[in-house]
Amino acid sequence: PEAQVTLPAPTLGSLGPLGIRLAAGAKEVRLAQRLRYRVFYEEKSAVPNALTALARRDIDSYDPICDHLLVCDDDSDPDRKSGSPTVVGTYRLLRQQIAQRHGGFYSANEFDLSGLLTRQADLNFLELGRSCVLAGYRNKRTIELLWRGIWQYLAHHKCDVMIGCASFDGTDVDKLALPLSFLHHFASAPDEWKASALPGRYVEMNRIPKERIDAKAAIRALPPLIAGYLRVGAFVGNGAVIDQQFGTTDVFMTMPVASINPRYIAYFGSDTNLRAA
Repeated sequence: PEAQVTLPAPTLGSLGPLGIRLAAGAKEVRLAQRLRYRVFYEEKSAVPNALTALARRDIDSYDPICDHLLVCDDDSDPDRKSGSPTVVGTYRLLRQQIAQRHGGFYSANEFDLSGLLTRQADLNFLELGRSCVLAGYRNKRTIELLWRGIWQYLAHHKCDVMIGCASFDGTDVDKLALPLSFLHHFASAPDEWKASALPGRYVEMNRIPKERIDAKAAIRALPPLIAGYLRVGAFVGNGAVIDQQFGTTDVFMTMPVASINPRYIAYFGSDTNLRAA
């Protein structure tokens, strides 16, 4: 695939038996797609089309132009004879230069990015997406490894801004009124960083007045990925989008590198191997 590159080290980080690196070729991209199918379609409520159901892989047209981060467990590899790693976590990365040559970012299917990209035309964007981790590995170690891989990639390609869709499970926005309203009132992007849901897909996030928000309860209701983005220093766009195929309600996240909490930069920008948690 066009997007795949050689980074300074084949392994971008490790914690015990877990390591993170980029997928090396189409065979390993298929392993990421199988993990995504297992999480999105078998565990959660995504609805596969005929091709996806037949292949038992989460496949779309963006996969060939993206790089794919893989978290692999070297101690539970049932496929050692075939040489295939056991992939327990993945992230999909799409650089702006490549997106522009292939019709734009994935998130532009849900959000209008034109104003944001025009206002920040001197910056280099990186889209994060299709994040998932196998159930037994959803812990601090795996998340740290994913962030280490993202940071190494970001630094190598001199990216200035991370963007992407992040999801709430479910499509009933009334049930999501508290966390959506919290994001609207307390995490909204400044105007220069704002992107709005496409007019035909726009769902209002401002569902509860600010003075009635129970912040602690709202934070507890946030998906871990969104909460993690906010801790790093991310902003949230204007309006949400319902994704019927995946059974989710999506919001748009923007993370300028200049806004990232310095303690995260100091941690993930240090030596290649993370200390064990």
